Order: sequence, then C-alpha cells, then structure tokens
Amino acid sequence: MTSPAGRPIRKRVRTPRPGSEQAARHAVAADSGVATVPRARPSLDLEPNGAPIRTRGLTKNYGDLVAVDDLDLEVRAGEIFGLLGQNGAGKTTTILMLLGLTEPTSGEARVTGLDPARHPLEVKRRVGYMPDSVGFYTDLTGRENLRYTARLNRMTDADTEIAIDDVLDQVGLASRADDLVDTYSRGMLQRLGIADALVKDPDVLILDEPTTAIDPIGVVEILDLLRSLVRDRGMAILLSSHLLNQVQSVCDRIGIFAAGRLIGQGTLDQLAGRFGGAHAHIEVAFEEIDESATERIASVLRGIDGVSAVSPGRTASAPWSVTVASSEAEAAVRRRLPVVAAEHDLLLVSLRPVAPSLEEIYRHAVARTLPADGGVQ
Repeated sequence: MTSPAGRPIRKRVRTPRPGSEQAARHAVAADSGVATVPRARPSLDLEPNGAPIRTRGLTKNYGDLVAVDDLDLEVRAGEIFGLLGQNGAGKTTTILMLLGLTEPTSGEARVTGLDPARHPLEVKRRVGYMPDSVGFYTDLTGRENLRYTARLNRMTDADTEIAIDDVLDQVGLASRADDLVDTYSRGMLQRLGIADALVKDPDVLILDEPTTAIDPIGVVEILDLLRSLVRDRGMAILLSSHLLNQVQSVCDRIGIFAAGRLIGQGTLDQLAGRFGGAHAHIEVAFEEIDESATERIASVLRGIDGVSAVSPGRTASAPWSVTVASSEAEAAVRRRLPVVAAEHDLLLVSLRPVAPSLEEIYRHAVARTLPADGGVQ
C-alpha cells in the first residue's frame, strides 16, 4: 500500500503559490540574492535545545478554513523527520510558513534560530528547498541550471564550480551533468532538484514529496541519498510525503498530519505504543511440522491465556501468527509460548513480536482522533 487508508473528510485548500512551479522554485533562490554585499545575520539564537526547526502554536487560516492548526513541531540536526498525511492535510502550508513564503495567522516558528516571518531572506539563504514538482530550464544542461541557481544566490564563480561538482557527484549525476535537462528522466530531475537545494550548502533541507512518480529503483537511490546527507553532513531534513512505506523506511521520527492537525509524532515504536491498536501480534515457527499437526498446534496456541486468535503460515514450515487480546498481555504470552511448546513436544525455532506497520498506526491514529465528519476532536 502506498498511501494512507482512511482519508479524513476535509475541504481542499489551494495553497497560494506565486507563478508556475518553476517560478516558485527560483523565487526561493532569487529572494536570497537581493543583497549585493554580505550583511550581518540577525542576532537570533537557536532554541535552547538546538533544533534547527521549531514551531509553537503555528496556525494558518484561509477565511473560515484552518489549514494548519496549533502546530508544535521540532526537527533536530542529524535526523530525517517525516510529515505524513494525505494531500490537503496541511503539510505544504506548513512548509510555506517555514520558508517565509506565507505568514502564519498566529503562533511562531524558528528555522536555524530565525523567524521566517520577520527574516524570510535570511531563512532562504540557510534552507535548501525542493517543491513537490521540480522545474528546470530544459534547453540548459543540468550543470547550467545549477550555475543559474548559484548566481541567484550570489555565489562566487570559484565557489560555484566546486559546489556544483560536489553536489552532482553526491546525487549521482556527474556523468550526465552536461546533457540537456530535456533528456533527463523523472528520477534524474528529482536528483537534480536535490542538487539544486544543496548547491548553496544549506543548514536544513526541506523536501515536498521528493519521490513522487519515480520508479522503485530510483526511490531507493534517493532515500539512500537522504540517509547519506544526514550521516555525512549531520543535516536536518524535513520530508513531506503521503507514501507510507517510504516514510517508514527512511525517517527517524514521523509526524502524522490530518485535517490541519499534527495528531501524533515520534519514532515508529513510540507511535506504535500510542496508536498501534488494542491487539498485539507474535510470530512463532516450529520445526518438522506436517499438515496433520496443524489442528493440534492451533489448539495448543489457543489454550494460552491472552491469545485471541491464531493462524498458520501458508506452508507447513512458515511461521504462525498469534494475536494477543491486549498489548499489555503480549509479554506474558511470549514468556508462556516456549513453556507450552516444550510441554506438548513442539520444537520452537523462532519467536518474535510483530510491530504494527505504519499503515496500521496511521489508520488507528486518524480513526481515534477524527470524528465521523472528518474534523479534529
């Protein structure tokens, strides 16, 4: 499954974007190049905990519609934080406020210690941004597009060439850097978009749906690239997506967005503990089991206190799935399983708890938080 189930009912909002996607992408860079001489950075310090991105009570209204509602968010250095939610949940509006491209109705944000509403140009100097649909000049090469972005950021010629070579190598485009962008695949354009965001050596990277419409191999390569940026640069990355499996595979922490509200955030284990559902699951496997023993094993497993259901694997050697009636009883059932197996001459070869998937967590979180009309309780 590639998108969250149980989509909340919510009025769609057209987020104001100036001009085309291509114009929007270059507007971020162009704004950062207004000053012709370097100026002192505003004397705003990082938050006490040093989180490069931090918001408190951040809210954005469009008329009567609350697009982002009372958002408290932290993204730390050296982590990938995933904003998970359906299109229209408030993710892109949040990003626009963090970049200073739209002002909040109330609340506050700090990005590398700066208020984007008061110091938008300085924030854009420090943040690399890739929108959900990247746009480049197709009659230029990849290298020439990056030079254009570097000039907009007032980078020197010497710094520009070094930085371009570095980011092209990092995103795996060095061999195609001098080909026209018109010949690039969608995956290559996404890579170039990441290079474009990195060329000014930002402190923070913000990516809006970075793997949309990319083939599976390209997705794996881009996600590996993001992990390497965190590992090698200690960068803070905010990744907005509605693709569950990709968020689960690459993000250190996850925030679940629904109807403008951040209804849960934390590691996958923390979210599982809060939204994983009432039941727990355990996987067990036995050695030398033939099909005739299936009923006997099922009866033995069902007889354990706390077990509510069991199901065999698809083959005789495949693991069994044991459903525990409550998460509180899961540890006791795990301790009891080896004892019961020995008492009934069953050779237990593996036993492991099965964590709920992000799909299950998302579904339970939305169902628990949103009433039937789709509004946040």
